[in-house]
Amino acid sequence: MADPAEPSDAEAKRPWLSVVTQPLISVLEMVGSVLALTGESLVWLIRPPYRIGQLLLAMEFIGVGSVFIVALTGVFSGMVLALQTTYSLRDFGAEGVVGQVVAVSLTREIAPVFAALMVAARAGSAMAAELGNMRITEQIDALVTMAVSPVQYLLSPRLLAAVLTVPLLCVLYSCVGMAGAWLVAVRWLGVDPGIFISNIERHLLPSDFFMGIIKAAVFGFLIAAISCTRGYSASGGARGVGEATTQAVVHSAVSILIANYLLTTLLLGNPG
Repeated sequence: MADPAEPSDAEAKRPWLSVVTQPLISVLEMVGSVLALTGESLVWLIRPPYRIGQLLLAMEFIGVGSVFIVALTGVFSGMVLALQTTYSLRDFGAEGVVGQVVAVSLTREIAPVFAALMVAARAGSAMAAELGNMRITEQIDALVTMAVSPVQYLLSPRLLAAVLTVPLLCVLYSCVGMAGAWLVAVRWLGVDPGIFISNIERHLLPSDFFMGIIKAAVFGFLIAAISCTRGYSASGGARGVGEATTQAVVHSAVSILIANYLLTTLLLGNPG
């Protein structure tokens, strides 16, 4: 007869089951909270009163405040891309297509992804930290007491501002990136400027720009949705705010990379 104090086989296996299922449950809870709060934010976008002042402040913070870091990153990305491409293609005598390769790479992939990552690192973390501090200092509860929806006042303007400004930052990234590529390829490495420009004119299509802008708008939506949700749901004092800020940046970056692959597959029309 088995000792009743000894755990059964099913009970002994439960810790292993929890180790396997707990990460999945955490991910599902996180996705569910983001979807629920984002859905409420989208509903408040079309309901009065409209917070135009809050929207402009959010656009200034997310867009104008990120211009310098996005431009700086764009210049050096274009420069290093032109440097690597020129040296690689020169062995085959094809350095004339450097302009085409750099332009398409920047507009389709590098500009939207890197611009969004910079916005997530700068503005996304700041939004999560600000909302988290407002949560633990009960400022959000004070808005509810004054009959003001905190979702409408705090989250909806940031969500719309990110969708509007990240595509503009993507265009800025592409422009300064091409300027940096031209400087390296033409001025420093001796690529013919006429061939450099003509290849860009022939092969860079409007669809390439639209692909980058569409991606940037989706990335901006993801950054704002995830960062605002993490900050709005923060708890546990200063430590909780720090964890929410870290989660906002990490989750935003991962979602950007995953969404980039899915959007590229969709926009190019390639199967699975």
